Amino acid sequence: MPPAPNYEFQEWWNKERAKNNHELFPETTLSSSSSSSLLEIHNNNNNNTSTNNHHHKDYNNNNDDDDDDEDDEEEDRSVGKDRSRNARQLSWVCLLRFQQSANFLSWITNGFLSLIKTANRRISSDPIDSSDSSSSWSEYRLYRIIKLFLGLVILLLLFELLAYFKGWHFSPPSMGSAASGFLGLVELVYANWLYVRANYLAPPLQVLTNVCIVLFLIQSVDRIILMLGCFWIKFRKIKPVPLMEFSSKDVETGSNDDDYPMVLIQIPMCNEREVYQQSIAAVCIQDWPRDRMLVQVLDDSDDSDVQYLIKAEVQKWQQKGVRILYRHRLIRTGYKAGNLKSAMTCEYVKDYEFVAIFDADFQPGPDFLKKTVPHFRGNDNLALVQTRWSFVNKDENLLTRLQNINLSFHFEVEQQVNGVFINFFGFNGTAGVWRIKALEDSGGWLERTTVEDMDIAVRAHLCGWKFIYLNDVKCLCELPESYEAYKKQQHRWHSGPMHLFRLCFFDILRSKVNTFS
Repeated sequence: MPPAPNYEFQEWWNKERAKNNHELFPETTLSSSSSSSLLEIHNNNNNNTSTNNHHHKDYNNNNDDDDDDEDDEEEDRSVGKDRSRNARQLSWVCLLRFQQSANFLSWITNGFLSLIKTANRRISSDPIDSSDSSSSWSEYRLYRIIKLFLGLVILLLLFELLAYFKGWHFSPPSMGSAASGFLGLVELVYANWLYVRANYLAPPLQVLTNVCIVLFLIQSVDRIILMLGCFWIKFRKIKPVPLMEFSSKDVETGSNDDDYPMVLIQIPMCNEREVYQQSIAAVCIQDWPRDRMLVQVLDDSDDSDVQYLIKAEVQKWQQKGVRILYRHRLIRTGYKAGNLKSAMTCEYVKDYEFVAIFDADFQPGPDFLKKTVPHFRGNDNLALVQTRWSFVNKDENLLTRLQNINLSFHFEVEQQVNGVFINFFGFNGTAGVWRIKALEDSGGWLERTTVEDMDIAVRAHLCGWKFIYLNDVKCLCELPESYEAYKKQQHRWHSGPMHLFRLCFFDILRSKVNTFS
């Protein structure tokens, strides 16, 4: 009688095979195959015992062959799944790239449309106010010209794109070889456009390009010379030295007050509600004999509340014994130049030898006059002593840091080198001391331009006066912290130089200053 089949051994063997195959090929589902094998064994045992014995015998005899065949089959299935997985991964990567490209194109399109809408809204907006001033009409005409020019540029761009896709850039059509029909008309127009562009537009544009290159080279050489001059000043430690100095003991004891020249200090301001107190206080505490100094607060404010506040501040310092006056113009013409010109017409100005000018947001140190006025002693041809600006909010944001870099180069390099080597530079409009005689000899403050500081500096230099720049004397001030305030300041600084150049061009040619200067 044949022995009974060992079902426990068969079940254990099938589980071990499934476990080993799962470790070699994790993604295959051998559990289902093992279950089917067990079901097959149970079914065969229910049929007859001999069949099970025969199956067990065949399994023991052909164990090695079955293992080899199953390993080959599992390897083939694994390779096929790896290939299918690589194909799916490639498809997902392609879809991801396509989605990124679509998002980028959508972002570019939306940005371009937003830019077009913003430009159209600003150009189409009517800048004309109720006053119907001439400046508003000129701005309106300028916007119209910009709008027409923008439309023309877009039209020409579309025309060039059409020509590019037609291949006309590689084989330009001629006016005699144009075909008939609409396409032939387009070819004829493009051929005429090429002729006009090559014979009439290209030469003047090339000339303008050459002029820009020449100007760029001149500016580059100028910057290199200024940098070399700055290095030389630092290496040789060159700086202006006064012939005499004032001591603080003389002011405290009141002795030798006659040695101190009469100085007029002017503070022009207009609606300066936030900074008027600091500027007036900084000027009133100057280490200078009070009877040799007079402060003029030149208020052009049109706000009655601001006028009242400034008057109260002036009266407070008057009660402290400071010689300070409040002055307000009824006819406010000429902006800052008109304000300064009006102040210089006062009868008592003739008693003063020098005038120091500070804008409302500037705060000079107590020793400002002691460091600047002595340079006039012994220099009868010296008209101006200019000091450096120091910014209290230079680290406020990125805009103030960039402005600090730009203005530091202007003072450290441009002003200092020009002051040392040619004794001429542009007056910065504030934080400087003028000789009143030089102002009168140069024609005084004129209202013909918005850059009155540059105007008076050029006219004084043409009259032969010299300037001195003090890089180690600093006057505190603030930088614009918002872009709107910065834009207004830059517009005010750059709107007048070209107009001033046209006004002073013939005066420069007729001046007695040598060519090098």
